[in-house]
Amino acid sequence: MKKAMLSQPMGGKTDEEIIETRERAMKALKEKGFEVVNTLFTDEWYSHENMEKRGVVQIPLCFLAKSLENMSLCHTVYFCKGWENARGCRVEHDAAVAYGLEIIYE
Repeated sequence: MKKAMLSQPMGGKTDEEIIETRERAMKALKEKGFEVVNTLFTDEWYSHENMEKRGVVQIPLCFLAKSLENMSLCHTVYFCKGWENARGCRVEHDAAVAYGLEIIYE
């Protein structure tokens, strides 16, 4: 089964907006036969407090690094609307293009 990840802008969005967009994108990918690789890192390891304890200075960069690691598991990246206005999504897009992943735009 082909695997895909989401690239989703989150800055300035409510938790509800993030979840709604994520669920819509995951549904679209599953309907196309993809297994969705998680890029929403919510476990305790990624809590603000634990990242600070580990010495993480650039927390958004830590999330981006993990997202790029998970991209290595994928064939495809699905870019949610507004991706071009989000710094991390633009980096993910550049990586997807550079490494030849299939790209789907919402």
